[in-house]
Amino acid sequence: MQHDHRRLGRELDLFDTDRLIGAGLPYWLPDGAVIRHTLEEYVREAERRAGYRHVYSPVLGKRELYEISGHWSHYAEDMFPPMELGGEQVVLRPSLCPHHALIYRSRARSHRDLPLRMAELGGMYRSELSGVLGGLTRVRAIQLNDAHVFCTLDQVAEEARAALELIRRAYRDLGITPARYRLSLPGPGGKYVAAPENWRRATALLTEVLDASGLEYQAAEGEAAFYGPKIDVQVADGAGRESTLSTVQVDFLQPERFGLEYTGPDGAAHRPVMVHRAIIGSVERAVAHLIEQHGGAFPTWLAPVQLAVLPLSAAELPDAEGLVARCLDAGLRAELSAPDRGSLGARIRRARRVPYQAVIGAREAAEGSVAVRLRGGRQVHGVPADELIARIGAVVAGRGADLWP
Repeated sequence: MQHDHRRLGRELDLFDTDRLIGAGLPYWLPDGAVIRHTLEEYVREAERRAGYRHVYSPVLGKRELYEISGHWSHYAEDMFPPMELGGEQVVLRPSLCPHHALIYRSRARSHRDLPLRMAELGGMYRSELSGVLGGLTRVRAIQLNDAHVFCTLDQVAEEARAALELIRRAYRDLGITPARYRLSLPGPGGKYVAAPENWRRATALLTEVLDASGLEYQAAEGEAAFYGPKIDVQVADGAGRESTLSTVQVDFLQPERFGLEYTGPDGAAHRPVMVHRAIIGSVERAVAHLIEQHGGAFPTWLAPVQLAVLPLSAAELPDAEGLVARCLDAGLRAELSAPDRGSLGARIRRARRVPYQAVIGAREAAEGSVAVRLRGGRQVHGVPADELIARIGAVVAGRGADLWP
């Protein structure tokens, strides 16, 4: 069954838009914000475990910054116009890499510091044409899961391989199946920086990584970044339309343009290589794909509400409120669906996409148990409240798909 995230996202109160905010500028509603926050925390923890250090950088930069990086001459048509500020021109950034290059340059670096892995979940802005905007997949304000690894030439292949493995592991946890892997190469025209030797070296390194991974991939001309080739992980929606979700890129250009250096074992100055990578790409596009893939019935660890508690009548309300409080204390996302919200059947139907429903009647209240309804229809009666909390906690911690292992 095909799901359109634009329709389903609004139906489930995940996100919306308003003409006074503008096209391509969606806002997140509470349930959508839960998914986004959970996804961001997952990425930060995965990066932390992989040796990345997180930074924050401004969403603005002087026009000069993007002239140095090459964005102004090769990417200006996708950028918002400059703003006059104190006699200078500042620009909403179209990417995070120039800021990270400056952070690297701000301190003296030794070969002992490399590889230096720098990550940020940061905002960037693209001046997309109104005709291509839609839902969360094509937007003008983007929250990007971005990272840059500054390393020696000998370290590039291993860092790119490790980045690709991070992406594949995240896809397994999220239940995402790539449509294909693509080696994106330059095409004809003036979009690309003229540096043949850098392109040759970067392409050879990424080809080596893909060949060693055992993954099938296709080369595609005209899909590279303006400064270098990249590995693109493609996903497809229900209609078969492809988009890029994750990338790994090798960049010799920006270290040269920004004059980045490190002191080698010989005491001389050397130029690092910059590996760009995004595990889930933009948070907006990742959530759009997850909405469509799961039809709004998210895995338990991502679900906005993990447990709906349904007391049969007002008499069981105190027990239900107590169960919700215990779940919240255990770090679970639980909500009360009180009797005044309709009949039990109506409340069960409204919570059909919630992984777990706990029904409490007079018998359950007396026994300190619940009747559990799992998403999909299975029922388990007489489950002690402590056991239910522990089971849900274990499924969340393991990011499991089986609701009752």
